[in-house]
Amino acid sequence: MIIEAYKLFIVRKDGTLGSLFINRRQRIPIGKWLKAESHPTKGYKLRPYWHCTVAPSAPHLTMNGREWHKVLIKGVTVMQRPQSQGGTWYLADQLKVLD
Repeated sequence: MIIEAYKLFIVRKDGTLGSLFINRRQRIPIGKWLKAESHPTKGYKLRPYWHCTVAPSAPHLTMNGREWHKVLIKGVTVMQRPQSQGGTWYLADQLKVLD
């Protein structure tokens, strides 16, 4: 099943998108399906999935240099988080940035 969701990305000076915290060097292309990868990072829990939200909201994160993008996701697990962290999160095996 494919689900529409939202993901917050960092926007680099050259306009490319990247992850906020894990595997920050990766450039995330628009319009291409990407499989989730595992990148153990010191100081962070192992999270081998794409983390997305139901709505473009994550009050615990700043928006400086970041923007929300609509995405399609597959292989989804639902995770409930506090409203202050955006509420329902989707953990996905695959992701495709739409815009």
